[in-house]
Amino acid sequence: MLSSVANRIYWMARYLERAENTARLINVNTHLLLDLPKRVRLGWEPIVDISSRRDYFYNLYDEADERSVIRFMVSDTRNPDSILSALNMARENTRTIRDIIPREAWEQVNTLHLNSKANARSVVTQRHRYDYLRSVILGVQTVSGMLAGTMTHDEGYDFLRMGRNLERADMTTRIIDVRSATLLPDMPEDLTPFENLQWVSVLKSLTAYQMYRRNVHQRIRRTDVLKFLLLQENFPRSFNHALCQVGNCLNNLPRKEKVLQILTRLQKKLLQAKLQEFNQEKLHAFIDELQLGVIKINDSISKNYF
Repeated sequence: MLSSVANRIYWMARYLERAENTARLINVNTHLLLDLPKRVRLGWEPIVDISSRRDYFYNLYDEADERSVIRFMVSDTRNPDSILSALNMARENTRTIRDIIPREAWEQVNTLHLNSKANARSVVTQRHRYDYLRSVILGVQTVSGMLAGTMTHDEGYDFLRMGRNLERADMTTRIIDVRSATLLPDMPEDLTPFENLQWVSVLKSLTAYQMYRRNVHQRIRRTDVLKFLLLQENFPRSFNHALCQVGNCLNNLPRKEKVLQILTRLQKKLLQAKLQEFNQEKLHAFIDELQLGVIKINDSISKNYF
């Protein structure tokens, strides 16, 4: 397989996963507004922080209100991490490798991009937002299902899975870091029960709520949520599961030793962490280390194969 083709497959998967994750995040944040009392103001700025685009956002917009953040994260193509930008890049990568992947998958990516672009303005109002975001999520999942069921599971499919899982690992750490710290402001004592909604929203942002309740038969607690989202090996969107999947793909490829060494060191650091002892400051520093590890794995894959 040509390195340029492997590169396109890898980034096609990353951009599709990025669009889906962003849609989930905005959807959950919108619904959380309905669960909180009116006197608790839910900020939209943390959504921008998750994409690490705060400075760029304020160059384009004056205020981080709901309308501006939604436009920036969904339809503003000046933002490289917006849903439309991600789908545009996914389509471009897919177009150049359409003779490598099933034709139906290319057609689905193209249709998803065109429909998302045509209906992007509707997402600003809450009335049509859910349907728009749901169509993005289901569209990406349809592509993933087509590729899993109809694409030959060869080296190309390994690069696809690596891209998807590294993007998931990165987004999982970003959501945990930003939402656990700044999603809700400091609340008076009579509103502390609503703090539970903060951790429910973290789980729902990763579509992990029901699976968490199946696994943990107690009330939702900070330490249990962190362990589930970071360490759980059999939950598809946990950080540890994503690293394991990348490792499995690397084992099928040549010249994998250097990348596997970086991956193994990161997994060892993850499994040795005592999450129950982490306050917010320590958690933030630890997640920074995990994100740097993901970047090193990505850079090593690029240098080694692309």
